[in-house]
Amino acid sequence: MAILKFRKGNYISLKGSRAQETAVNVPDDLFMKCPACGETLYRPDVVEHAYCCGKCGKYFRLGARNRLRMVLDKGSFQAWDEGIRERNPLQDAAYGEKLDSLKGNSSLDEAVITGVGTIGGIRCAIAVWDTRFLMGSMGTVAGEKLTRAFERAQRERLPIVVFACSGGARMQEGLASLMQMAKTSAAVKRHSEAGLLYISVLTDPTTGGVTASFAMLGDIILAEPGALIGFAGPRVIEQTTGQKLPEGFQRAEFLLEHGFVDNIVERPQLKATLHQLLQMHGYPENSESANNPTADKATTHADRKVDVEGMAFGQKKTEQREAVSWERAEAEGKRDFKRRQEKWEACQRETEQRIQWEKAAADEVWESSNDFFPEKKSAWERVKLPRRKDRLTALDYINGIFADFTELHGDRGCRDDAAIVGGIGFFNGRPVTVIGVQKGKNTKENLCRNFGMPSPEGYRKALRLMQQAEKFGRPIVTFVDTPGAACGMEAEERGQGEAIARNLLEMSALRVPVLAIMIGEGGSGGALALAVANEVWMLENATYSVLSPEGFASILWKDSRRSAEAAEQMRMGAAELKEMGFVEKIIPEYGQAQEKTREPICAFLKKELELFCQRYEQLSPAMLPVQRYERFRKM
Repeated sequence: MAILKFRKGNYISLKGSRAQETAVNVPDDLFMKCPACGETLYRPDVVEHAYCCGKCGKYFRLGARNRLRMVLDKGSFQAWDEGIRERNPLQDAAYGEKLDSLKGNSSLDEAVITGVGTIGGIRCAIAVWDTRFLMGSMGTVAGEKLTRAFERAQRERLPIVVFACSGGARMQEGLASLMQMAKTSAAVKRHSEAGLLYISVLTDPTTGGVTASFAMLGDIILAEPGALIGFAGPRVIEQTTGQKLPEGFQRAEFLLEHGFVDNIVERPQLKATLHQLLQMHGYPENSESANNPTADKATTHADRKVDVEGMAFGQKKTEQREAVSWERAEAEGKRDFKRRQEKWEACQRETEQRIQWEKAAADEVWESSNDFFPEKKSAWERVKLPRRKDRLTALDYINGIFADFTELHGDRGCRDDAAIVGGIGFFNGRPVTVIGVQKGKNTKENLCRNFGMPSPEGYRKALRLMQQAEKFGRPIVTFVDTPGAACGMEAEERGQGEAIARNLLEMSALRVPVLAIMIGEGGSGGALALAVANEVWMLENATYSVLSPEGFASILWKDSRRSAEAAEQMRMGAAELKEMGFVEKIIPEYGQAQEKTREPICAFLKKELELFCQRYEQLSPAMLPVQRYERFRKM
């Protein structure tokens, strides 16, 4: 009998000691090579074994449609929100061409497919990310699709399963992509407050802004074996810190060991596991009862109601108390807002002339400053200004604006992070919670404060103080100046991505006014974690971006020397971001934010902060998170 051996698209017939090539038409895609062990694999066998290598067990990355076929009942999937018009916020022609090419080659309209289907007869919403579309990065359309999926699942009283597989926020869309982290996290919060189940499944890879938002916010978080999961990628950590990373670092098993996932599930068992979890949370196989808001409470856990007043403050919910859903809470907030709208508008009319006078006076002082920098400064020159060592820090503003500031320390779990300062102070007689990212003014201070790069403990400390402010009804003001969150082995081990995601989730629902002021660098998710606010202000020379110009140039063009060009394209300055709708107010620096201009800047901030307090005192606590959600929702 002849022995057939495969080589270069043909089979070779081996008879005795003589080999003879036989022309056999073999499809080019019939065989594939395992990237882990190098074994040549028969593709139908790989498909049969759930896209795993039969020799070494390596998991291959799945396209979104293959994933849907594996976990949903046959023929049950119905797509949602297809064909949403793409945006190009930075007006980059090359990016537009890339999108058109990807749509044609991948047969995808974006990096995520959303819809509804059944798992073992249980109806649920589902969202699946696909790395073939710009590495599964989250841009404005992908963020919009996921947000709509959570909103529709909430309306239809459905659980939702999300398969994350992404490189993070999409840098080609600038700050607009970063805002999707806040928007999707807020949608998760609303779905959760409606008493509905969210299962997050982390696959290879799940990194960056996706890890630091919706991916780490599931009620139950599962992972596939060996999946790369982390906030900062291994290469970034090694290049930034010089640390030699151990084998298995940031893999699913690493996260399970450190307590950030609930379980690791083999791919062939994933559908059965999801079905069992849906059953355990009270979702019946009868889709009609699962989608019926009036079903008996004993039948489905998803019909738990949420009390309006107890929602934010964690009051106990009982079967005997009259309760309403989150959607009704929102509706009541809107009705209350209509009643208060006249007061708010009257307050604005009364202060309009005063604002105009203040701005005119500020402009006069600004233009008379010897150190005034004209608008013709290049984007790269403006990027360097907030990095100056003599720039005012968060504590400079805190001590210049608030009386009797008392600093509070610690996250109540691990340690105190000196990169985050926070506490309570008085502003015109009002107690206010103030939080800032603090840089040092010399090498010793910078080492102590990690150059203004907060650790997970810093973000958890900030969240503790914000929740305390909500409990006692205090407004919150944050001062943001960070090149980004800390990266490194220790930060990943303690859950940097989860800490940032948790801040985005909880800040979206705070029932007190929140104001964020960008005073220097606003670097990526590390800055956004303190900026899910009712309004965001920026100092004139501050920056706010999805990543640094150096990182943008290195990733997009493989050339960090093009950082100046990247800064121009990214549109990360205050004036540009205000024009695009990401910022409500620009604060003049009267030249540069240095010690000699501290007094006029603080004086201007005091006047504007008083007006901010007057405006938001007109809103009820129930309306504040609604207004904040709508602010990010339109992004």
